[in-house]
Amino acid sequence: MRLLIKNAEIVTMNAKEEIIHGDILIEEDRIVDIGEITDVQADKVIDASRRTVVPGFIQTHIHLCQTLFRGQADDLELLDWLKKRIWPLEASHDAESSYYSAMLGAGELIQSGTTSIVDMETVHYADEAFQAMAQSGIRVMSGKVMMDKGDEVPLRLREKTTESIQASVDLLEKWHNYDNGRIQYAFCPRFVVSCTEELLVEVRELSEKYNVRVHTHASENRGEIELVERERGMRNVVYLDHIGLANHRLILAHCIWLNEEEKRIIRERGVKVSHCPGSNLKLASGISDVPGLLSGEAFVSLGADGAPCNNNLDMFNEMRLAAIIHKPHCGPTAMDAKTVFRMATIGGAKAMGLDHEIGSLEVGKKADLAILNLNGFHMYPSFGVDTISRIVYSATRADVETTIINGQVAMENRVMKTMDESIVLKESNKAIKRLLAKLPHVF
Repeated sequence: MRLLIKNAEIVTMNAKEEIIHGDILIEEDRIVDIGEITDVQADKVIDASRRTVVPGFIQTHIHLCQTLFRGQADDLELLDWLKKRIWPLEASHDAESSYYSAMLGAGELIQSGTTSIVDMETVHYADEAFQAMAQSGIRVMSGKVMMDKGDEVPLRLREKTTESIQASVDLLEKWHNYDNGRIQYAFCPRFVVSCTEELLVEVRELSEKYNVRVHTHASENRGEIELVERERGMRNVVYLDHIGLANHRLILAHCIWLNEEEKRIIRERGVKVSHCPGSNLKLASGISDVPGLLSGEAFVSLGADGAPCNNNLDMFNEMRLAAIIHKPHCGPTAMDAKTVFRMATIGGAKAMGLDHEIGSLEVGKKADLAILNLNGFHMYPSFGVDTISRIVYSATRADVETTIINGQVAMENRVMKTMDESIVLKESNKAIKRLLAKLPHVF
């Protein structure tokens, strides 16, 4: 399959962060040429005149298993949100609901130009979620959540340590590197509060053995930190470093309440931080010191988190929030548009360990990209305005016309190509109705 995109404004995010006008030639799953391309026969040609092509967005903290719960847990702080609504709803999942929750989330992400995610599923039915991810075409690094501790957790989510580990390894051996690496596995202990030290140490060993990422939450909420300090005798990131988990394979979501020692550990160990401004604001968790982390040369990327704590999975929303929420305290230049756009593209690729494959539009890299129509009222006047500033501060997900992942057209002219949107929407409503009916019985 040879695909030619013609006449585009191309935001490359290469080492020079060049923006050029020209064409992109894709063969199978890779970009083979960028520039003025003539005398080439292609199976499909997309005329991108007056369009802007960007690297596909990369979100490094998502919960596809929670997409069905959108609107079901509003106006709560984190621990109440988990205990009263999210854990019971996750415990209610069945195979079909897990599948459609993942399809619904993947569809939303693709429609808004996100091509790669770091995802965390729930305890059960992760295999069905992986099936949905495989069908949707999205690039994903995911794993079942691991929870072997906690008295206030529904019985359905309480795992035995050995069973949690074995189920995770089974999923890894089935799905890791599926479709020539489009799907990768990550071990996903939920957070220190819901995991024994035995499990976390085994995750460290397995991550090293298989050379895969570990994706977990840390320092999102003050109450969470107090629990960890009371039980483990030290703060979150210090504890993770103490047991050997703080290394370049670790992706930590949130990291709002860090002290200077924890920031040093993150920087020195090469730990990756996923900044989730929309979720952090809605759950009243706080605002992460991202400018401080970046000034210390820490790796920071972006994620929307889950649909019930955001309530959307829109990278345009996360970019805008990430750019503006720090300005009142850190000054107007603290998080400029280019810094934020970098976090949403090549920064996410670095978090996944895939910056040699994705995150920028360069010859030899995977063909993951979005085509934007920046010609609406809300985008004008365009004369004299920096393209990346227009995208970060003015554009919306409705401006995404076409999304290409791994060289395959997942959405074209706002029409989904990898799923039947009407069926996914209908089945999602049926599934949440079924799950809500189970809630009184999950404990």
